[in-house]
Amino acid sequence: MSSEILSVLEYMEKEKGIGRADMIAAIVNAIKAAALKGVNSGQELKIEINPKNGQLKAWSLLKVVDSVSNPRTEIHVEKAQAIKPGAVLGEFLEREIDPATLGRIAAQTARQAVMQRLRQFEKDRIYDDFKDMVGNIVTGTVRRKERNDIFIDLGKAEAVLPGKEQVPGEEYQPGDRIRCMLLEIENTPRGPELILSRASPRFVRRLFEVEVTEIADGTVKIETFAREPGYRTKMTVTSKDPKVDPVGACVGARGARVKTIVRELNGEKIDIINYFADPKQMVIEALKPAVPRELVFDEKNRRILVKVVADDLAVAIGKGGKNVRLTSRLLGWRLEVEEFRTQVADPRASGIAALVSAFGFAPETAGRLFAIGVNSPAAFEGVSADDLVQAGFAADEAEQIINRVNGA
Repeated sequence: MSSEILSVLEYMEKEKGIGRADMIAAIVNAIKAAALKGVNSGQELKIEINPKNGQLKAWSLLKVVDSVSNPRTEIHVEKAQAIKPGAVLGEFLEREIDPATLGRIAAQTARQAVMQRLRQFEKDRIYDDFKDMVGNIVTGTVRRKERNDIFIDLGKAEAVLPGKEQVPGEEYQPGDRIRCMLLEIENTPRGPELILSRASPRFVRRLFEVEVTEIADGTVKIETFAREPGYRTKMTVTSKDPKVDPVGACVGARGARVKTIVRELNGEKIDIINYFADPKQMVIEALKPAVPRELVFDEKNRRILVKVVADDLAVAIGKGGKNVRLTSRLLGWRLEVEEFRTQVADPRASGIAALVSAFGFAPETAGRLFAIGVNSPAAFEGVSADDLVQAGFAADEAEQIINRVNGA
């Protein structure tokens, strides 16, 4: 049995990383518990395993008494002194026993203890290895798909990419390499379960932190972030260094940085926008290339009515309303988009206003002139007092109008 124990200890230590002391403690406790349920029930046992050679030793603990009532737990003082000279009443004597007497059940239990400790160690190791990686990007290999969940081998452990954390339209086959963000570690009856995500906005944010050194070192800061997985991501950025263009830093030379991230996201569009504290300026920037023609703010309810021309309407709203939803989340305001319609001015009012402004006519007089076709200052050319009289004006009134026009 010693050689078997030694081989188990060496295997666990080299292949699984479980320390010998830890494994020995688990085996000893299991053997002791099993032995006390078998032929050694009622005894107090001491069991030790030599970590170097795997040798197992066992002792029965007996109390030294002058009258034995239970030979399994007590020993007469005379017998005790024969074993250990100087033994006194009340002392506990260790009497070595043959490990074989512990029974076959104890050996089986030891084997079970090894397996149970191994499973528990695997659970603890998974948690310890990954607890500080939550929020980071991990790379693995697709192993299988069950229902809508994809199971991914991360090397040290297996993780799951749930259906709700997958990007619509992405398909993976067993053996494919995949990058995800470690979203969380869930404690389940089977042990810790690693939950991955590719749909979380934090996945894209983390990609930028990895790819853009200026974000990693704090020179460029991502102020706000919104994402519709598989469709578009919008983010606003600022720089604490006036010499650094935050948008340019994220885009990279000839778009190299952002192209790398877009490839990782299988073509998902990314809008990188300069951040402005003024919501009006932010709306204009966030909706580009659509150009708002009119903005109506409702400060109380944090709502913005955006009016755009018909050609920009589809661009501003986006497929299925996704672009306007993204922009709303980016700004923290509720956006409503509608078509901008040019209001046509009243030609009569415009003409009357022009006559009043040019000649100082009373609005009533200007209105009568407009009614006979004199609808602008230029329309007086060739008009005489007689023409006005024939149109219904009094002679003296007609004369005054002409004199005012000619004197203007």
